[in-house]
Amino acid sequence: MTLHSWPAQQRVRHAAVAEGVPPEIEDCGKVLLATTRSLAGGRIAAAVRAAIGAKLVAEHAAMRAHSPVEDVLALAALLRESGAERVVALGGGSVIDGAKVACFAVWNGITDGPALVASAGTRGAAAAAWDRVEPSPRIIAVPTTLSAAEFAPHAGFTDLAAGRKYRSTQAMQVPRAVVLDPAATLETPAELLLSSGIRAVDHAVERWCAAERAPFSDAVSRQALEMLAVALPAVHRDPGDLAARGVAQQAMWLSVMGGWAGVPTGASHGIGYILGGARGVPHGITSCLGLPAVMQWNAPVNADRQADIARILGGATGAEALRGFIRGLGLPTTLAEVGIGQEEIDGLAARWDGGPPIATNPRPVRSVADVAEILRLMT
Repeated sequence: MTLHSWPAQQRVRHAAVAEGVPPEIEDCGKVLLATTRSLAGGRIAAAVRAAIGAKLVAEHAAMRAHSPVEDVLALAALLRESGAERVVALGGGSVIDGAKVACFAVWNGITDGPALVASAGTRGAAAAAWDRVEPSPRIIAVPTTLSAAEFAPHAGFTDLAAGRKYRSTQAMQVPRAVVLDPAATLETPAELLLSSGIRAVDHAVERWCAAERAPFSDAVSRQALEMLAVALPAVHRDPGDLAARGVAQQAMWLSVMGGWAGVPTGASHGIGYILGGARGVPHGITSCLGLPAVMQWNAPVNADRQADIARILGGATGAEALRGFIRGLGLPTTLAEVGIGQEEIDGLAARWDGGPPIATNPRPVRSVADVAEILRLMT
């Protein structure tokens, strides 16, 4: 049986924040703005504050990369203290995921790190039905990158002391609404924006090449890849091209929809969690490193599917096409470029706990030695 499961998201608005945010908060009295220090003093944050107006009761601008447990709990405490009914999450995957987990903590009375970790676990919890009474607060997302975190009910957060990333899944964690404003991405550094675009490529490619596929997933994944193949180089050539940024935003939305049809991601995503948790490698950069290597390792089982990637991106094989495309955007493709030496590979591989998404890779990953073999393809 194939099950298509839809997220508890009501609307996606293609609009400037001045037009898109106010309708999403008109039914509540208190709103909290969650963002980062790098964005808090900029133009887009000012525009969001103006759009929220007198309903703004608190701000949290301290969410760091990979949504550390401490930052998530601090945001949850501020949500309780302020009584906010909505969180406007302005930023990339770390801010949006951090806001998701903070809301989850508020809903479930979680106030300490061990309890937060226990609520999720490395393999995540089952998504709950979303046709129940809506909890409070819920999120309105204004993404500034192309990670697509705003369209997913799961969220990653990190125990920095342990160097381990965890995954929380709950249907209502997905933002209630998303405002896609291309201008909101203008303050994002080029490497961060483009590498988050490769994260979207990763979503699409791993599902296009999955062992278990579905027509819905195939359609949205291929369309996403074709759009990203054009839009990302256009943004790289002309950072002021708002039309290209808008196309990239729509493509990254499509890139995650295959998951709604139950089609899983694979080892690129899973190894990315390891590199992010253990070495702090940004989400998008983990995809730059991992996706070509995983496609190279998977070629014995899905070379036919990878041929489509090569045709779309231009290259002899899927792995070569991806490496060339990523390098063409000025992004890294090797571990050495992010300061990880070959002597670290075995230790990183040993962090795999045996679970998904590495466990759902189309070419079965049967051991830590297999993970290490994939990591060596990144050197």
